Amino acid sequence: MTEDRLARIRLMLGEERLERLKNSFVTVVGLGAVGSYAVEGLARSGVGRLRLVDFDVLRASNINRQLYALGSTLGRHKADVAAERVLDINPHCRVEKLNVFANDETFDRILEGKPDLVIDAIDSLGPKAGLIAATVKLGLPLIASMGAALRTDSAAVRVGPIKEVIGCPLAAKVRNLLRKSGTHLDFTCVYSLEPVGELRKKRQVDPETQFHEQGRRRAALGSLPTLTGIFGLTAANAAIQLLAGEEPR
Repeated sequence: MTEDRLARIRLMLGEERLERLKNSFVTVVGLGAVGSYAVEGLARSGVGRLRLVDFDVLRASNINRQLYALGSTLGRHKADVAAERVLDINPHCRVEKLNVFANDETFDRILEGKPDLVIDAIDSLGPKAGLIAATVKLGLPLIASMGAALRTDSAAVRVGPIKEVIGCPLAAKVRNLLRKSGTHLDFTCVYSLEPVGELRKKRQVDPETQFHEQGRRRAALGSLPTLTGIFGLTAANAAIQLLAGEEPR
């Protein structure tokens, strides 16, 4: 990225912290509604190396909330489109794309080289908990996105330790799985304080909104593009602070 493109970031962070971003290596796993906006924030902040991970392709149903989903990109791999966009923003960024599914067989490849930070933006519970456990085991800094679906209150989004999250069904399930695997709950996450109990009870599951994931059928949860985008940009903001040597907040 040319110096004039980073001038405003330099004014905010100073030369030393900007250099830290340029020399940082971040892996983002999951390039959908949350992950795509997280990558956007990192790319525009001048992060020097990005590994972008997602096995899926773009579909028409993604257009309402995913940054990479356009009429012109349907059918393409999310990681391919993401890498092209990053390089269009910052041609000097070292971008690596992995069109793989996150599971026990691919975690080593995803975390290879010990990134300075991992951002988990996976939707599925099992792969999400598995990636978190693998990342924590290696002692790598981590920011994990909890549930953005069914939320409508942008002011309720927070950053903090997963141990302190309340009112998030996904966080509760992740904590349960991690405890069973003996994983320490000492990582940062983005979450919402907005309760979803009543919304979850009232939601209508339309068979046409179901989708397949690795051979398994799951019901899609409703989500607003504004809230998922805020989750992603909040994760990117916390990442910038951490990489610059500050406490995420």
